[in-house]
Amino acid sequence: MTTSSDLFGDEAPRPAASDRGAARRPLADRLRPATLGEVVGQPHLLGAEGALSRMLERGALASLILWGGPGVGKTTIARLLAEAAGLRFVQLSAVFSGVADLKRAFDEAARRLAATAEATLLFVDEIHRFNRAQQDGFLPVVETGTVVLVGATTENPSFALNGALLSRCQVLVLRRLDDAALEALLARAGRETGAPLPLTPEARATLRAMADGDGRYLLNMVEQLLSLEGSEVLDPGGLSALLARRAGLYDRDREEHYNLISALHKSLRGSDPDAALYWFARMLAGGEDPRFIARRLTRFAAEDVGLADPQALPLAIAAWETYERLGSPEGELALAQLVVHLGTAPKSNAVYAAFKAAMRAAKATGSLAPPTHILNAPTALMKRIGYGEGYEYDHDAEDGFSGQDYMPAGMERERYYRPTRRGHEAEIARRLDSWAALRDSRRS
Repeated sequence: MTTSSDLFGDEAPRPAASDRGAARRPLADRLRPATLGEVVGQPHLLGAEGALSRMLERGALASLILWGGPGVGKTTIARLLAEAAGLRFVQLSAVFSGVADLKRAFDEAARRLAATAEATLLFVDEIHRFNRAQQDGFLPVVETGTVVLVGATTENPSFALNGALLSRCQVLVLRRLDDAALEALLARAGRETGAPLPLTPEARATLRAMADGDGRYLLNMVEQLLSLEGSEVLDPGGLSALLARRAGLYDRDREEHYNLISALHKSLRGSDPDAALYWFARMLAGGEDPRFIARRLTRFAAEDVGLADPQALPLAIAAWETYERLGSPEGELALAQLVVHLGTAPKSNAVYAAFKAAMRAAKATGSLAPPTHILNAPTALMKRIGYGEGYEYDHDAEDGFSGQDYMPAGMERERYYRPTRRGHEAEIARRLDSWAALRDSRRS
């Protein structure tokens, strides 16, 4: 049986109290919960009205996909679910297992079910690492009830798993451990070790922040602290100098990449420059290519600021070019300036909406020709058939506006661009209203 630790453990039973003091066993292993009630940080699943609690009360444990970050309890919950439901627990890791391992697990589960009526909970860690064909292999054994499948993944199941498999499983989201859950783990560690952490209250809070929602990482840091010689009590600065903060979760080609750029875009759209700067900094800290951010900021300038601030788009190009010339980290300041400018600029998507409306009309109307009066007539034949006839040169009009119709002949005039009354577009709106009135008066 392949094993894998996740927050508090694998499939091994919890050790007896007399064995917990074994110095060689990791603290996270020694603190592995013995019951679902001891699991911290997931009350929406394991509380009185939690989804898993209700399943167990009904005696109807469904196949599940547990989706959550590292160190939040996926493996522990799977093991304890098997115990609570009276199921045989089998664990595989998609990193180390292949089709042959899956087939052996399925065959053994089927034999036991037929011989002893003992059902199997098959826990598959990192299930998203199986390819589509391997994931399809779960379908018949899940449908027939040969196994209760519990898969664990750190990736968004919508993208990482087959739709057919998802339709046969319930997806449950495990939350990153909040500050209260992490403090509960620190308290348990203190009771287990009998040794106080050499930290000021402020440093203790810093330690929880350094764990970034990962309980296993927190307990590993506790072990490092308890191994220190001497009795010096550390403040936040001393703690940060001693221990490394857990690296933030960020994959440049996976879901967190899109989550953070979405957060940046929506913070800008919501005119919150502080939040936008935070998400911008988070992406840089995660190793994102600043050129990708520059491209998305330029898109935002055109889509969400538009003509409410005509300087936004040129500034976006200037900031992008500044980064290309200076590189990191100096060029990132130009992008930060752009973030603040876009966050504080008046917003309008009127041009974006107008463009989409015009595209819909263009596809719907086919090959309508321009009206003949606005067609050039470079030949005598074209002049004879009416090209350019009746065209009025706008600069000859007293107010520089002839009021002629430039839409295709026979097409009902539509208004695509509807400027807001924000920023520079307020002046554009006033101008368009004036021209519309002139056009109407000259037609009548």
